Amino acid sequence: MNKIKKWKTQITAVILAGALTLLCGTGLLDAEDHAAADALYQHRSAADGEIVLVGIDDRAIEQFGPYGQWDRDIISMVLEALNQSEDCRPAAIGLDVLYTGQSSVPEYDAWLAEAAGAYGNVVTAGAARFGTAMAEATDGEYYLEDFSILEFEEPYEALRQATTQGHINAMLDKDGILRHHLLRYTLPDGREMPSMALALVQMYRSYWEQDPVTLPPINTRGFWYVPFCGLPGDFDESISVADLVSGDIPADYFAGKIVLVGPYTVGLQDNYVTAIDHAQQMFGVEYQANAVQALLWEDYKHEASTGIQLAVLFVLLLACVWGFWNRHVLAATTLWIALCGGWVLACIGAYRLGWVLHVLWVPLGATVLYAGFLAVNYLQAAAERRQVTSTFKRYVAPEIVNEILKEGTESLGLGGKLSTIAVLFVDVRGFTTMSEALEAPQVVAILNRYLTLISDCILKNGGTLDKFVGDAAMAFWGAPLPQEDYIMQAVRAAADMVSGSEALSEELTAQFGRTVSFGIGVHVGEAVVGNIGSPQRMDYTAIGDTVNTAARLEANAPAGTIYISRAVADALAGRIQASSLGGTIKLKGKKDGFEVLTLDKIL
Repeated sequence: MNKIKKWKTQITAVILAGALTLLCGTGLLDAEDHAAADALYQHRSAADGEIVLVGIDDRAIEQFGPYGQWDRDIISMVLEALNQSEDCRPAAIGLDVLYTGQSSVPEYDAWLAEAAGAYGNVVTAGAARFGTAMAEATDGEYYLEDFSILEFEEPYEALRQATTQGHINAMLDKDGILRHHLLRYTLPDGREMPSMALALVQMYRSYWEQDPVTLPPINTRGFWYVPFCGLPGDFDESISVADLVSGDIPADYFAGKIVLVGPYTVGLQDNYVTAIDHAQQMFGVEYQANAVQALLWEDYKHEASTGIQLAVLFVLLLACVWGFWNRHVLAATTLWIALCGGWVLACIGAYRLGWVLHVLWVPLGATVLYAGFLAVNYLQAAAERRQVTSTFKRYVAPEIVNEILKEGTESLGLGGKLSTIAVLFVDVRGFTTMSEALEAPQVVAILNRYLTLISDCILKNGGTLDKFVGDAAMAFWGAPLPQEDYIMQAVRAAADMVSGSEALSEELTAQFGRTVSFGIGVHVGEAVVGNIGSPQRMDYTAIGDTVNTAARLEANAPAGTIYISRAVADALAGRIQASSLGGTIKLKGKKDGFEVLTLDKIL
């Protein structure tokens, strides 16, 4: 049975850990997990001041009119204001705006291309539209590719020839949060298109004669995890396109820096919810600035393999099952707090070392198991309490039942354990003769009165009522839990029975004209106490020579007399008054020299 129970426990542990691991692996918890990761990992930090934003903002729109009606001369003037001379030009300028096709004013198109190409430091924007299309595998077979470039918008030819291109695709995760950056992609014509952020950083490095930037780790689709350094508004210096056109900002302010020009007003609908702030949206040009800063710092994070993290999760949850199984609440709670807190600290440490872990998986799985096992343990404890109460409330004093419930069912010693106990046997003397002279209902009524008296005396003195056998009863003290002064409690119960029988005898004599009395025996010693019998029928009882000796003492005790053994008398020396009968009483199964005493008085 123990082996079967162990196997069941192990199988249950594997099933529970596997089910929770599978739940995390399905992606159903990704939104919550990513939100927790964003809160834990993404924190603002001071940029190095090498990035300047120039906004197409409300002031510019107020000065030049609705953005949709702008001619390209305005941006041409912005570029000329930035590139006034070779000595004070920016290292790189990014136009986070699409300029595709010819405008209605060809002169302005030519002007923009000329201004952008003056020093070769301008990156213009392109954007791809992705979707599902047929693709050809290396073996010549065709398949559906769900991340194919269906269309690419790029600058008009003159502007494209005069500048470097970078894509400005900002692609949200499934939960609608912008936390990744598409590093580059290959166009259908074979050209490789870097992101604007990457193109700007490489141009900046070249300007300062530095080695090309080390590329970040990307996933299978070319995305890398962006560690944002700024909240919405952190890169804003309130520099407007209007300020450059009016000449309010000196050109040398931008010298050697990366300048990003782009929409900076809600009306232009270029804003996103990002990983660093789920409450306030960030403009696209700010997102580009965060990506640029991360590339400049080469502050890259590797997103750990999902398969490896699921394997680790399964092992930890399996350990949780074993850790929570049959644990007390305090131990289980301590383990739960240690695991959840330890995992969060491990995630923080891993992030600092460059690794992104799933924050929520382990704490969520551990919490589900913790709550589940608390519920299971509570139900088991409640069932055990009901079992203990149901089993013992009819036989054991209430205070004993309460102690058993505190200790748990293990204190019952199921199967039997050796205990030192005091055993009492009591028999109703003269009952057989009386039953022959009275009607059956009268006999039952008298017997119930005597047995009720016996039961009350036993329970009142903290004893365990073992059984009734006809007009006799057996009780013991010192089990199922140890008791202080258990021998005296047994002797007091015997004395209470004798004194109680005297009052009852007078009442029954008046009612039925008949009376009976008790013969009692008390002995102390070792006995086996526990559930004795078979799985179909068992009794909680005591067996052994101590029990037999107490029964022999009771069998020899005259009516109204309490016989005790020398062991009882010695244990209560100075507290009781007893008279030795020497060897005059021969107990069956006992050798000569076994001393029997009568209990005369409790001092």
